[in-house]
Amino acid sequence: MKKILVIGGNGQLGNCFRKLAPDFEKEFEFNFTDSSTIDITNEDQVSEFINDYKPDFCINASAYTAVDLAESEPEKAYAVNAEGVANLAQACKENNAVLIHISTDYVFDGESNISYSEDNFTNPQGVYGASKLKGEELALDIHPKTIVIRTSWLYSEFNKNFVKTMLNLFSTKDELGIVADQFGQPTNANDLAEAVMKIIKTEQKIYGVYHFSNYPETTWFGFAEKIAEFSGSSIKLNAIATEQFPTPAKRPKRSTMALDKIEKNFGIDPKHWENSLQECIEILQKS
Repeated sequence: MKKILVIGGNGQLGNCFRKLAPDFEKEFEFNFTDSSTIDITNEDQVSEFINDYKPDFCINASAYTAVDLAESEPEKAYAVNAEGVANLAQACKENNAVLIHISTDYVFDGESNISYSEDNFTNPQGVYGASKLKGEELALDIHPKTIVIRTSWLYSEFNKNFVKTMLNLFSTKDELGIVADQFGQPTNANDLAEAVMKIIKTEQKIYGVYHFSNYPETTWFGFAEKIAEFSGSSIKLNAIATEQFPTPAKRPKRSTMALDKIEKNFGIDPKHWENSLQECIEILQKS
């Protein structure tokens, strides 16, 4: 039985893998870790853990994701998002394990009028994006059997995310201002977990960088409108400009990603984001 090591097992994506794991229990053994089990910034600890467990696949679902805080503590962002990834890549290489590393649309500057393909010019606008890009580069340089998956606007029924924040605010506010001039692709983290499992089950793997999200693009305002509609909320939503909601870190204006490479190489057909959102809200309302 092949072994899958999930780094960041208590995070949002990690919890989606926990949910999926029983469906694959006849084919794969899963081992979920968190920062108390393995500190990826500690090279010796990473090496010892992976040498001991000897996974066939290592999914790095851990990250420093505090986009604004990263501007004031870049060393912490780089420690996890770059140096930690390098440690994982080295240990995976030594054990011939495939590394699947999750990255972000924030590696792009958001100035393009067309969807970004995997080989388009990267130009992160903040520390978070820059640290994630460095992690991608290190992993790919160190270990030939690396698959980087850039994703965007992740949400699910687990942990903190935009959908759950909106639902909480809808229950306490009469109206909300939501940014309407930033474009991207909402992604249900459950769909991402399923895509990763499809990659793992594909015998002939083509390594490198891939994009995965739901489709098509929308704005944060458009996203919030559908959250309100699907949850039955009557809240008044007001479209605002990015300038009206200043943040320490600059966000990409339009970070829409092309999805055809992952479909071509792995047969992964992303869902419409509205359908995936509706599924998530139904789960949250049942709970």
